[in-house]
Amino acid sequence: MTKTELEKVAVEVRKGIVTAVHSAKSGHPGGSLSAADIFTYLYFAEMNIDPADPKKADRDRFVLSKGHTAPGLYSVLAQRGYFPKEELENLRHVGSYLQGHPDMKHIPGVDMSSGSLGQGFSAAVGMALAGKMDGKDYRVYALAGDGEIQEGQIWEAAMFAGHRKLDNLVLIVDNNGLQIDGRIDDVCSPYPIDEKLEAFQFHVIRINGNDFDEIAAAFREARETKGQPAAIVARTIKGKGVSYMEDQAGWHGKAPNDEEYAIAMKELEKAGEEICRK
Repeated sequence: MTKTELEKVAVEVRKGIVTAVHSAKSGHPGGSLSAADIFTYLYFAEMNIDPADPKKADRDRFVLSKGHTAPGLYSVLAQRGYFPKEELENLRHVGSYLQGHPDMKHIPGVDMSSGSLGQGFSAAVGMALAGKMDGKDYRVYALAGDGEIQEGQIWEAAMFAGHRKLDNLVLIVDNNGLQIDGRIDDVCSPYPIDEKLEAFQFHVIRINGNDFDEIAAAFREARETKGQPAAIVARTIKGKGVSYMEDQAGWHGKAPNDEEYAIAMKELEKAGEEICRK
């Protein structure tokens, strides 16, 4: 897809996120919106996947380690054709398979159930090791939050991945600078993220995670990296695309009311129109 086409899809992914969280009256819009461009690139440009065959053996795997941002994953899965977009309005509703955190048993396209912070990346490392041991050429991608990497389990998994030279593994850190309690460097600073990952034998790539040119270049570089896992430290804006949510920790886990929803959708609609006029 072209950059413009990816930007259009990302707007639709953001609309889906806002719609789902508004309908549920709960959820996590901030970190879903910050990662929307990364979700879009992964599912529409980077990964070897087939919505018609979600469990095909040679597919690339994706693990949403920061599982609370499920609205972002669900929205891109719906846009990619794994299930009807209308299902997003059933997020967190009783009887819906779109639970508050990803469920691999019931949601098409979800490769790993997640939600307990830190554990998803460990699962991704296990998948990558299995691929190496089985002589398979699929790749494994994991998205972690910058607040999430305060968890020790992340670094245990990173140590193992670096030692095992898992060059079929890509860790993406959504570095939006905020977590539920405020700025990450005030709560429990994980900085310098890049130098720490390098110390664990990762090839580290630093980008603006809301710029498709930089995202595309980073994933190309990660694919070309041999003999060590890759990490993309993506600086993003929490709540990206909705003006009153941007860089506001309060929107980590809060749903917009009807008035706020209308404002958000109007802004996103305008953003989509501006892209079409390019």
